[in-house]
Amino acid sequence: MAKALILVVLTFACLAGPVVAAEKDPAPAPVVDTVMVKLDYMPLFPVRGVQAYTAEERAAAIRERIEKIADDRSINMDTLTAVDGELGIEIRAGQELIVTVLDADAVLEAVSPRILAQVYIKKIRQAITEYREQRTPAVIFKDIGFASLASLILAVVLVLLLKLFRYIISRLEKRYRRGMQDIGIQALKLLRAEQLWNLLISVVKLIRLIILLVLIYSYLNFVLSFFPWTRSLALNLFTHVLNPLETIGLAFIDFLPNLIFIVIIVLLTRYVLKGIRIMFIALEHKRVTFAGFEPEWARPTYKIVRLLVIVFILVIIYPYIPGADSPAFKGISILLGVLISLGSSSAISNIIAGYTMTYRRAFKIGDRIQVGDACGDVTAMRLLVTHLRTPKNEEVVIPNSLILSSNVTNYNTIARSQGLILHTSVTIGYDTPWRQVHTLLEQAAQRTPGIQSDPKPFVLQKSLEDFYVHYELNAYTDHPQSMARIYSALHQNIQDLFNEYGVQIMSPHYERDPEKPKVVPPAEWHAPPA
Repeated sequence: MAKALILVVLTFACLAGPVVAAEKDPAPAPVVDTVMVKLDYMPLFPVRGVQAYTAEERAAAIRERIEKIADDRSINMDTLTAVDGELGIEIRAGQELIVTVLDADAVLEAVSPRILAQVYIKKIRQAITEYREQRTPAVIFKDIGFASLASLILAVVLVLLLKLFRYIISRLEKRYRRGMQDIGIQALKLLRAEQLWNLLISVVKLIRLIILLVLIYSYLNFVLSFFPWTRSLALNLFTHVLNPLETIGLAFIDFLPNLIFIVIIVLLTRYVLKGIRIMFIALEHKRVTFAGFEPEWARPTYKIVRLLVIVFILVIIYPYIPGADSPAFKGISILLGVLISLGSSSAISNIIAGYTMTYRRAFKIGDRIQVGDACGDVTAMRLLVTHLRTPKNEEVVIPNSLILSSNVTNYNTIARSQGLILHTSVTIGYDTPWRQVHTLLEQAAQRTPGIQSDPKPFVLQKSLEDFYVHYELNAYTDHPQSMARIYSALHQNIQDLFNEYGVQIMSPHYERDPEKPKVVPPAEWHAPPA
């Protein structure tokens, strides 16, 4: 029973095998690599290649042999013959081999090799004859004459065209320019008359440019077709012009869906940024408040949020940018990233320092501050630098990173609520009662404009030296920007009061009492030219 079952299965397989084989699709015909042999612009015949000797290499070798024979006018075209060779039918010009017609070439054309060789001889003879005729001196001089005539005609046409368009523009200016009016809706002007006139002139100039390009293209195509060395360029000139335009057009059509996506994302981002800007403006003007959020933080915070939103959107639309996946685009992106990272380290540190100072609230615009040796009023706070105006009207530009790493003295922070303490020192001898000195210094402060009466000025005795006492006057002011003038007025009042009461101000270099006290009596206070 088992043997019978195996016999039935084998019989069915033998019968089904041919059926299955018959139902298979026929194998596709192999693709044959062929290249057309040309002499100048004229195509002669195609040749096929093999893996070791490609069709391009074979066609180039045949073309070089034909050109060599065509340039040698001593070779008669009647010497072109087809003889049997080792590999196939050889076409020769005398002893010079031109091409070997292989059996594979004949199979490609579905004719015998000898018939195909005769066809090749006919085409080669015709091409060489035309090649030689077009390079005779008579033909070349005739072509030069036609080209010169065409150049002269082109020059005349261009001159007439330029004059014609100048006349058209002048006529338009005389007839229509004065009558043009602004285009708008009620008080809203959409397009001014001058802009409308410029638009009209631009259209006229664009038409002139198109006509000039058409004329130049026609001239080049016409002149290049005269000479055999440039005839192929003339035949392909239209293709050379249209191919880039066609490539751009097809690329734009392929990119159109991505462009629509990018435009939608950009429009949405624009309105989102407008909403964010409105919110931070409200925070800056205290129309909206958040606990712990200072109004001066609104503008820098808006810049940070805007930058983050823009970076996020760029990350989203990056894959939709044309050529984003190309190695060139990636290489340029990496190069720009490296250049930015290497060249902007100091700039980034200054930017970070600028934002850090803003949120630290170290100072604000209008404050009188001192950074190192620079002292002045803050006039501008940029991302990279801070501008100060000194009391001498000098502008000092300080990098933010330097401010962040230095000690900053702000004369306005506490002065707004408690006042800034101005202080100056005098040295007075032990023979003057200290209570008198205190009173004179306090009165001098009270006479000085800009000194506050509350809190009251006070005097400190800083030290007891060998020959004098070191007194320090401290007085409050709420005008830090006027420190220089207040100090000057304070020193003047101190001198006047001490001279008025005959108290001598000792010099730190005091050695002994002078014969006459070093004071200025009131009668001499206004000595000439005062």
